Amino acid sequence: MKFDGGDWALILGGSSGFGLATAKKLARHGMKLCLVHRDRRGAMSRIEPEFEEIRSTGVRLLTRNADALDPAVRGEILTDLAAELAASGAGRVRVLLHSVAFGNLKLVAPEQPAPERLSSPVAPGALAALAALAAELDVPHDRLAAAVEHLFESGVDELGTLAAPPAYPANAFLEDEDFSRTIYSMGTSLLSWTQDVLARGLFADDARVFGLTSEGNEVAWKGYAAVAAAKVALESVSRTMAVELAPYGIRSNVIQAGITETPALRAIPGSAHLKAQARRRNPFRRLTTPADVANVIFLLSTKEAAWVNGEVIRVDGGEHVSGALS
Repeated sequence: MKFDGGDWALILGGSSGFGLATAKKLARHGMKLCLVHRDRRGAMSRIEPEFEEIRSTGVRLLTRNADALDPAVRGEILTDLAAELAASGAGRVRVLLHSVAFGNLKLVAPEQPAPERLSSPVAPGALAALAALAAELDVPHDRLAAAVEHLFESGVDELGTLAAPPAYPANAFLEDEDFSRTIYSMGTSLLSWTQDVLARGLFADDARVFGLTSEGNEVAWKGYAAVAAAKVALESVSRTMAVELAPYGIRSNVIQAGITETPALRAIPGSAHLKAQARRRNPFRRLTTPADVANVIFLLSTKEAAWVNGEVIRVDGGEHVSGALS
């Protein structure tokens, strides 16, 4: 299946993770791309080959290494994109994907240490279990603990309950500004971009807007409060857009991916534990991949999916319905 020659995708956060995977998928099906990303100069040696892979498909590719959260930058990018669309004749934005990952990962208050944890990084129950196991095997406790950490980091997920828990900053906690910045960055900025694209008349008659959420929208993960609030805000905004922008031909949906190995996940304290739990819980015993998500975004971008609107669509291989670790 090939998209029409005038179809464009505008992807915010297009240099890694879900954004990059979606760009590659859409490019293989003929969609032109405008990718906005924010990366340091040193990262471009990794990113440029990815962009070259996209160019090799023959589609038109525009890239901007800039702050997608700056209203002035947004205006400049859309002015450039409008000029490109005008030059190509009938070009319009069929897909807008918001894949911005910029949020604060702090606790809301200091952790209350238990006496057993004062001299050990391991949780109290795990500490007792390690001590009992070390005594039973007649091996030094420290040696056993080091072996557990090594094997867990190597992918032996079953040792997660004995491994050291996530470490959080002891002197930095969420404040109002942290919430405000995170909610805008990962939530309501989707609306800002959508409004500007609409105001400039750049959307196709049958356009799709996508946001990305996670299980943290309803499950409390330590250190994830600000990002969770942003995800819930994004879902609410998407529902509103699904209703109010339908007369313009815009469908708005949110993708809830399972635990996925991305730069954003690696930034979360305890991501190794999240991955281990997901692999054990998932019916297919693996993590979700960016390609899994890109495939669904592609399907939802086709004309056959025009009646899907206002939904939060889980893409996790059944992870969310599997209640038991095994």
